[in-house]
Amino acid sequence: MTKASAPGKIILFGEHAVVYGRPALAVPVTQVHADVEVSDSSRPGIWIDAPDINVHAELNTFPSDHPIASVIHNFLFLSRVSSFPNLEIKIASTVPVASGLGSGAAVTVALVRALSLHLHHSMTDEEVNAFAYEIEKLHHGTPSGIDNTVVTYAKPVYFIKGETIEIFKAGQPFTIVIGYTGVSALTKESVADVRYLWRNDKSRWETMFDKAGEISFTARRAIEAGKSEVLGELMNENHALLQKLTVSSKELDLLVEAAWDAGATGAKLSGGGRGGNMIALVQTERSEDVASALMSAGAKRTLITTIS
Repeated sequence: MTKASAPGKIILFGEHAVVYGRPALAVPVTQVHADVEVSDSSRPGIWIDAPDINVHAELNTFPSDHPIASVIHNFLFLSRVSSFPNLEIKIASTVPVASGLGSGAAVTVALVRALSLHLHHSMTDEEVNAFAYEIEKLHHGTPSGIDNTVVTYAKPVYFIKGETIEIFKAGQPFTIVIGYTGVSALTKESVADVRYLWRNDKSRWETMFDKAGEISFTARRAIEAGKSEVLGELMNENHALLQKLTVSSKELDLLVEAAWDAGATGAKLSGGGRGGNMIALVQTERSEDVASALMSAGAKRTLITTIS
């Protein structure tokens, strides 16, 4: 049996502005992860057991564009396996689906790593990342590449559209609490609404995007220098900009305010907005208090994660 895992991810700064060429920051969330086990099978074919999504079937019964099937088919093509292997693949994930935490990328990275190890087809992190990005493109059209990179390297990344993604290190650990609103929202819809605003007043919104870009740049320098105390006010500033972009919501604002009241040093929405997640920067000893306050304010789930 061969095992592999991959973490989730969360965006810290720069959502929406990243579409217009400004930087964004994202970090791994190691408290949730996808786990894959691959073993030889006495049954012919490749059997997939993924109880989290109620999948128990042989590979050939999947449509070719199924996310799991596409990973396996593309890996077998890439590795040029001479004979079709008989395998049992077990997939389990604690990364919530469709919640902005990179669940698809986590499963892809864990699955391709487990397959490459089990079938003796060595892959570097760079190759795993490139493979995962191609899978992301199959299912999301034109992804930024943030999800697969954070998940592959399990390190913070600094991303500017059209440029090489930069991996960097935190000078000192810091703790964030993630609160899930329970509201599903399509990122492509909020992105389209922001584009409508931008087209009708480019000068105004370019200025906003510049401010968001400056926040991301300053945040990276603070994280690298171990000055996490600077991040709280940057989060608050970024959230105010996202409110002006109309991508916040009453549920997100309520959780952000609850985090402030519970002692968070900063809080903001994370991701596309209109639902999904918010994040709060906290002193480690206050993390449980803030998480409890978020649940009392209506959060459907919380996660406490330390970036180190």
